[in-house]
Amino acid sequence: MDDQRKKKLTFLTIGLLFLLSGVEYAVILPTIWRYLQMLDAESYFLGLALSAFSLSGLLSGPLFGHWSDRTRTTKNIILFANLFEIVGNFMYFMGYSKWLLLSSRLVAGIGTGAGSAIFGFLTRSTAPEDRATVFAAVMACRQAGLLIGPAFNIFLRLSDFHLGPFVVNKYTAPGLFMCAMWILLQLAVVLMYWDLSPPERAKESLTHKNKRREKEAGPVGGDEDDQEEEEEEDDEGKPLMQSQDLAGSYGSVVAPNHTATSSNATANHVSQHPSLVTSESQESSSPFKNFSISQEFLREEVVVLLAAQFITLFNQTALETMVTPMTQKYFNYGELENSVMYCLCGVEVIAGFLFVRWLSRRVAERVVLAIGLTICNISGIWCLIFLAKPLGDFPWQLTEFIVGVFLQVLGLPFVAVAQVSLFSKVTAEKTQGFSQGVRRSVGGLATILGPLWAGGLTENLYIMMGVMMALLALLTLMLVFSYKRLVEPSTEEHTESQDNCA
Repeated sequence: MDDQRKKKLTFLTIGLLFLLSGVEYAVILPTIWRYLQMLDAESYFLGLALSAFSLSGLLSGPLFGHWSDRTRTTKNIILFANLFEIVGNFMYFMGYSKWLLLSSRLVAGIGTGAGSAIFGFLTRSTAPEDRATVFAAVMACRQAGLLIGPAFNIFLRLSDFHLGPFVVNKYTAPGLFMCAMWILLQLAVVLMYWDLSPPERAKESLTHKNKRREKEAGPVGGDEDDQEEEEEEDDEGKPLMQSQDLAGSYGSVVAPNHTATSSNATANHVSQHPSLVTSESQESSSPFKNFSISQEFLREEVVVLLAAQFITLFNQTALETMVTPMTQKYFNYGELENSVMYCLCGVEVIAGFLFVRWLSRRVAERVVLAIGLTICNISGIWCLIFLAKPLGDFPWQLTEFIVGVFLQVLGLPFVAVAQVSLFSKVTAEKTQGFSQGVRRSVGGLATILGPLWAGGLTENLYIMMGVMMALLALLTLMLVFSYKRLVEPSTEEHTESQDNCA
C-alpha cells in the first residue's frame, strides 16, 4: 500500500474517532438528566456527571500528549485510550446507582485524552497555511456526530428489553450503543491507521513539490522571480519553528548551529542546509530537551488563546447544562424534543465550520477569532436579557430561547478553529502533543467548572449569566490589547527578538 493511501485512511480514521466522540455526547446528554432522576439523584449530580467526564480528560490529555511527543506515534495511544471509552460506556449501561453512573463518565473521559496526541500529529503532518482548514474539517467531524447522534437517540428511546441481568431501556441503551461503536472503532484503528514516520512525511512533501515544479514551465536559469517562487515552495514542507526551543519572548528562537549566529540586520534570510541538519538532530534528540513550561505558555499571545479556550467552553457547557432543565420547565420538552433540538444545533454548527473553513483561506485567524468573539458577546447579552427571565407568553418565550441558542451556537466554530490553529503556530512544533494536551486540559477545566457553575444556579440565572458575560468582556479586552501579537511568527520577528535578547 502506497504512503498516500495510508495517509488518507489514517485521516479517515481520525475523522471517525471525532465523529464518535460527537455521537457519544449527543446520545447521552439529552437523556442523562432523566436517567439521574430515575436513580434518585440530586439535581447537582447532573453537573457532577458532566464534569467528571471532563476531569479525567483534563488529567489524561497532557500525559497522552507527552507520550506522543516522546515516541512520535499515536496508534497505540488511541487503542489504549479507546479501552477506557469501552469500559466507561458499559458501566453507564449497567446503571445500578447514581455513583456507578458518575464513575462511568469518569472512566470514559480518560479516552478523550487521545485527542491531544492526534492534534499533535496533525500539526506535525500539515503545513501552517493548511492547518486551519484541517482543524476545521476534524472539528466538523465531531459536529457531524452531534448531528447524527440525536437521530440514533430517536431509535434508542424505543428500547425495552432485557440482556441477561441488565435492563435495556431508553436511558441505558445509549451506553450499550456507544460501547459497541467504540469496539468497532478499535478494529478500524487496527486495520486503517498508520503512524507515518517523519521521513515518510518529508518524502511525501518532497514528491508533492517535485510534481508542482514539473507542472511549471520555465528554464533552469530563470529570472529572480522564478527563483523566489521555488524558494517559497521549498520552505512549505519545513516545520514552522526550525529552532530547538522557544526562548524568551514571542517568536524568539535558539540558533540551530553550535557556532554563534551573526547579529547584523541582514540575518533575515534563512538557509536551508542548516535546517536540514537541525531536523535530523531534532528527531534523534529528546523533544523536551531544554524545554521550559514558563517560556512556552506564559507568553502574552499564548495566555490569550488559552483564555479564549477556557471562557468559550465554560460558557458553552454552562448553557448546555442549563438548557435541558430550562426546556423541561418552560416548554415541557422530553427526550425526543431535546434530541431534535440538538440535531438542529448540529446542522448549524457544521454549516458554521464549513463557512469558517472557507473564510480561513481568505482572512487571518485573528480576524476569524474577533468575528466569533463578537457573536459570542451578542449572544451573552441576549441570554442575560431574555433567557435569565423569559418575557411574554409561550410563543415569545420560545422565540427568545431559539434566538439565544442560535447565537450561542453560531459563534463557536469561529472561536474554536481560530484559537486552535493560532495555538499550534505560536507554540513549538516538536512538543505539539504536550502543548495540545495543555490546551485541551484548560478546556477540560472549563467543561468541569461550567456545568458545576450552572448546575448550582439553575434558579439564579441572572448571577450565572452575569458572570459568563463578565468573562466574555474580559476576553474581549485581552483580544483588543494583544491583537497585534496573534500572528504566525515570521523571520523578521525572530531576528528582532534575538537582537532584544542580545
